[in-house]
Amino acid sequence: MSAVFAAAAIRGGKITSEELVRACLDRIAEIEESVQAWTYLDREYAVKQAQDADKKIRSGKDVGPLHGLPVGIKDIFDTADMPTENGTILHAGRQPGEDATVVSLLREAGAIIMGKTVTTELAVYAPGKTTNPHDSKRTPGGSSSGSAAAVAAFMVPLAIGTQTNGSVIRPASYCGIYGYKPTHGRISRHGVLSQSRVLDQVGVFARSIEDAALIAQQLMAFDNKDPDVKPKGRFDLNEALMESPPIRPRLAFIKSPVWSHASDVTQDTFARMVAQLSENVKEVKLPNVFERAIDWHRTIMESDLAKSFEVEYFSGKEILSPALCEMIARGQKYSAVDYNKAVEGISILNNELGKIFTAYDAILTPATTEGAPLGLESTGSPIFCTLWTLCGVPSINLPILKGADNMPMGAQLVASRRDDYRLLRIAKWLVNEVPFKS
Repeated sequence: MSAVFAAAAIRGGKITSEELVRACLDRIAEIEESVQAWTYLDREYAVKQAQDADKKIRSGKDVGPLHGLPVGIKDIFDTADMPTENGTILHAGRQPGEDATVVSLLREAGAIIMGKTVTTELAVYAPGKTTNPHDSKRTPGGSSSGSAAAVAAFMVPLAIGTQTNGSVIRPASYCGIYGYKPTHGRISRHGVLSQSRVLDQVGVFARSIEDAALIAQQLMAFDNKDPDVKPKGRFDLNEALMESPPIRPRLAFIKSPVWSHASDVTQDTFARMVAQLSENVKEVKLPNVFERAIDWHRTIMESDLAKSFEVEYFSGKEILSPALCEMIARGQKYSAVDYNKAVEGISILNNELGKIFTAYDAILTPATTEGAPLGLESTGSPIFCTLWTLCGVPSINLPILKGADNMPMGAQLVASRRDDYRLLRIAKWLVNEVPFKS
């Protein structure tokens, strides 16, 4: 059942949180050996949380929007009652003293913290143990691999992750679920493993747009512990999904400068999709300045990795993956001028995007180069997410396409900064009302 339906059923006394949690635990026991989505799971503690949630319902006390719902937590979010090991043996046994802000907000909303899901090494590229629920020989994507796989495999209805390059949208695409990354600064990152203040963003995983909105809504609260989260009034994402767009949306199909990375299947699928949606979708070419975006992102990300993981690099270089060591080594060599120019480029790109968004309501673009590739040595390419992460714009993966071998493949919808409300409204319209079939 959906998270929205389950939450209503729990509040209405039709099911209990304990029944839902035990059903999820049964599902995990059934397929975890194959999927391997979890790095920490205490079944007794999960049930105890659910029992406490049910007592609160029976007492007649007010309950939150996520009351009784089990949620998977990527193992880079601090949890005071569970270890947070960040996907590396260097942090084995690490036990935080307090919850990350996001975890606190989930508890406040009544969620059951089901356990910690697998992340790649320090949330970068080296894979964890998780496989794709649709084919165990394929990657689930990364770095939020366990969160995406757990939702796709019906182990939990909701999960949280992060994105510094493509770590929400890519695994959502590969696993065939919704992955929503709000505007940069909408959700606090306090208590979350830091890679890059400029790029790090929190996102959510769900099996419907409504479920994604339900959990994201609870996380969009001001937090003065994150300097990029500004005081602002909460807007109602759930309300956005109850409204139809006032006019039929205009979508800009953007290949972006990395189109050559898309597989033949991906290119053909999007060509057919745009042709079928021609009344609403027009191809738009980005200005030449966007060709510098990938290099700008790399400069920022690798420089910040060198700073954020300096201790790990110098104390445990021999334990870290070669790929991460290479990124850190490159990051140490960028100049301050290189870094500042890259950061300044974000405003340049967003100014150009602003011109596109005066004519179009949202951007349609691939989420990934292809469906999940075979092999577990890599988490796949994030290249179709890089530009949008750099710009800090909201994006969502829509699991409406199929790639090679009938594997899931997502369409990515992007809106302007701080226009999350309209993004979700248009996403629902696109999924429910447009008759495109891959």
